[in-house]
Amino acid sequence: MNRDDFEKFVIQNYDASFDYPWKKSPRNEVFRHKNSKKWFALVMNVQKKWLGSDEEGVVDVVNLKCDKELVGSLQKEHGIFKAYHMNKENWVTVGLDGIVSDEKLKSLVRMSYDLTSGK
Repeated sequence: MNRDDFEKFVIQNYDASFDYPWKKSPRNEVFRHKNSKKWFALVMNVQKKWLGSDEEGVVDVVNLKCDKELVGSLQKEHGIFKAYHMNKENWVTVGLDGIVSDEKLKSLVRMSYDLTSGK
C-alpha cells in the first residue's frame, strides 16, 4: 500500500480526520479520531538511513501504536521498524512501499485506532 492508498483506506474505513500540523514538514500528515482528536497514525516522508537502512533516498512511512507485547516481534519483520520520532515502546514505523502486505498494514491500523480510542 502506498501513501495515497493508505489515506483512502483510512478515510473510507474509520471515523477519522487528517491534517498537516507542521509548516516545516508540510507532507507530514496526522490521522486523528474525529471525536477526541487523538492521533492514531502519522504519515511522513523520511530518509531511509533514519530507519537504519544503508540505502540512500527517502520513503513514505506511517507510525502506528501497537500493543507493547507485539512491538519487539513486529520490528523483526521486513518493512517494520522501531518508531521514528515516537515512543519506541508503544509505536512502530511501517514502510508505505509495498513491502508490508496490505492485510498486515490494515491490521496494524485497526490496532492503533483501537488503542488510541480512549474507550
